[in-house]
Amino acid sequence: MSVLRWGILSTANIAVEKVIPGMRSATRAEILGIASRDKGRAESAARQLGIPRAYGSYEALLADPDIDAVYVPLPNHLHAQWAIAAARAGKHVLCEKPLAMTALEAQAIVDTSRQAGVVIMEAFMYRQHPSWVAVRELIASGRIGRLSAVDSWFSYHLDDPTNIRNIREVGGGALYDIGCYSINLSRMLFGEEPASVAAAIVRDPASEVDVLTSALLVFPSGVATFTCATRVEPDQRVSIYGTTGRIEIEIPFNIPPNLPTRVFVTAGGDPPVAPATEILEFAPADAYGVEVDRFAEAVLDGATVPITGEDSVANMRVIERLFAAGEAR
Repeated sequence: MSVLRWGILSTANIAVEKVIPGMRSATRAEILGIASRDKGRAESAARQLGIPRAYGSYEALLADPDIDAVYVPLPNHLHAQWAIAAARAGKHVLCEKPLAMTALEAQAIVDTSRQAGVVIMEAFMYRQHPSWVAVRELIASGRIGRLSAVDSWFSYHLDDPTNIRNIREVGGGALYDIGCYSINLSRMLFGEEPASVAAAIVRDPASEVDVLTSALLVFPSGVATFTCATRVEPDQRVSIYGTTGRIEIEIPFNIPPNLPTRVFVTAGGDPPVAPATEILEFAPADAYGVEVDRFAEAVLDGATVPITGEDSVANMRVIERLFAAGEAR
């Protein structure tokens, strides 16, 4: 088999607007079907997107023997249920972040996928983009000395009470939705788990979702700080500090697939007045397409899974620790 035949488990916006177009840029992906609990909605999406098969239930898609892998873009509280169902059906699973609502649920997904002999991966697409591959290589090469601190910010403004991101019971809130990125990148860069954490959480008085969370992660080798927010000016940035330099990523998370990406590497000069900064520019690349190709390599070629199940469980543990730390204040 040279390509993976995909089924999309839901007509969620992220699937229709971002991931499916990204899959079409991949070299080893064929989108065979899309499912919804509303057959008409599935058929409409299939027509709109040129997908051959439409299913009126998730179970029907999972029962199709021609589907090799499924992408799960469902609300957070449904991730565990359907990732486990897909694994039990013998399908490889690419599941949106966060992998689950708790570390226990995430571990159940990982255990089931291992028992079923299928690949499971959490969809942190940014990690596969060439700019982030280069950032990791720069740090590993000692370009900025010893990594000491990471600071990140991720925010948008969304106050619609009917949106799932503003419904606590389905896994809404800033930390689950976007704070998970900052945790993930900090753990990835340090290659360690935080020894201690602290957090300040601001919740919406009506919905009780966290609308602004600031956190401190203390690693054995350094410190990471971040803020994620859903009721402020949209922005995203990552600054990485070493003993002899720093790296900044222009658009670190929602990387435009049709624009060049810039990474700024500063080392020496006369900071902060006249720092010596080199600008590295990367050709346009669709992070979702690259992600799908890396996933295909893991399934079809036996390559290392870019984001292991164990990594995802560990990320969930940090999310739980931050919620506990914030509530204890």
